[in-house]
Amino acid sequence: MRIKFFLLLLIGFAAVCITVTGITGCAQIGYPTGGAKDSLPPVLVSAFPPEGTTNFKDNKITLVFNEYIEVQDIQNNLLVAPFPKTMPNVSHKLRTVTVKIKDTLLPNTTYAFNFGNSLRDLNEGNPFRNYTYVFSTGNTIDSLTLSGTVIMAESGKVDSTLNAMLYKNADDSAVQQRKPDYIARLDRQGNFTFKNLAEGSYKLYALKDGDGGRTYNSAVETFAFLPNDIVVSSVDQKADTLYAYAEEKDKKNNSTAPSGGKVTADKKLRVVPKNGPDNLQGLKEPFELSFNRKLKTIDYQKIKLTDSSFNSIADAKLSLDSTRKLLTLTSAWKEGADYFLIIDKDAVEDTTGTQLAKADSIRFRTKEKKDYGNLVLRFNKLDTAKHVVLLFLKADEIIRSIPVTAAAFTDPLFEPGEYDLRVLYDDNNNGIWDPGSYTGKRQPEKVITMPKKISVRAGWDNEKDIEL
Repeated sequence: MRIKFFLLLLIGFAAVCITVTGITGCAQIGYPTGGAKDSLPPVLVSAFPPEGTTNFKDNKITLVFNEYIEVQDIQNNLLVAPFPKTMPNVSHKLRTVTVKIKDTLLPNTTYAFNFGNSLRDLNEGNPFRNYTYVFSTGNTIDSLTLSGTVIMAESGKVDSTLNAMLYKNADDSAVQQRKPDYIARLDRQGNFTFKNLAEGSYKLYALKDGDGGRTYNSAVETFAFLPNDIVVSSVDQKADTLYAYAEEKDKKNNSTAPSGGKVTADKKLRVVPKNGPDNLQGLKEPFELSFNRKLKTIDYQKIKLTDSSFNSIADAKLSLDSTRKLLTLTSAWKEGADYFLIIDKDAVEDTTGTQLAKADSIRFRTKEKKDYGNLVLRFNKLDTAKHVVLLFLKADEIIRSIPVTAAAFTDPLFEPGEYDLRVLYDDNNNGIWDPGSYTGKRQPEKVITMPKKISVRAGWDNEKDIEL
């Protein structure tokens, strides 16, 4: 009986029904709901020594906040200027952050500790963004600033993963031998600002640091430099734009070899046309054949281009590229016409003496003029002395490169599609973008990316005015 009584009592507590003027409602037991999510950053209550202290002689800084605090990824967030030989130790406990300075401080120098986004409240992780603690070992706080912009020379775009670096009273080799005196992050627009500088002469660089050494020591690192020193003498001083480049391509990142496992060698010699699965051939492009293995010999007499009636095409020309894997066929293509490329079994032989398993006949058809768009570009303020080259890109790959030698450009057979358009100022007039050289004190060639894509529609007159 007692067990039944307690069960009934529990059921009564679980749901309490109330009847008021004929309306019945049940109150259910549950947890109280919380308020709005905390989105406010922590607040700094005090600092010891106080911010802006002069004649600083301590080796410890204490920051106290209004709530429990934690420190995240301090190695990648903390920037100390001037840059120390040994980075300080940063720890946290409850509401307090403690900075222990391990480096010997320079006399009569203003120091700035920028914590980036490393200081966050414990519960929600709201950051105390870009807090900077400033003090001076001398009698005054330096207050001069230097700002500027870094642009990727090859694309005209911004890479905010670069850092701007400043050296005071340094020679040209300093950036290759030691860490900078000052480091500043780039924002999303590529802008940077150095604060709390003293008056003097500085060298300015930008670097994507590949090995974490804070020095420019590899030709594959993205780098930028100004050729002349900057004399900082005022607040809000601006530097010339820096154009970043990599003097050499990183072969490791450009490798197309599959990762993991062993690659099974194809024992057969195979050939594949490169004009796509629909075998549609452009009217202005050569027909290309790709072999899976390097060719040792080729008998051009045993490779024949014919029309749909198997009549030989007299103007067909074949050539093998330097890799000996790509065979190129050129001809004055007729629009909307069918062609056959006939390859005898023993027309080619690879370096192992292997021939094709059988004779091959590749059929393809050429496009028609209606498959193309008529592109007309008009250039305002064209200076031909600057050797302007238009670059048409898809997914950052250059599809067409066109030197601009007149105020207008027309192509009635332009491949339809959406293109990014860049303007290359080709200083050496070789038709391609060239990087800079720090040892040769040569700046990279500059490229401007047009803000809007250019759309070319098939069967349309596509006209656009371009301001240079």
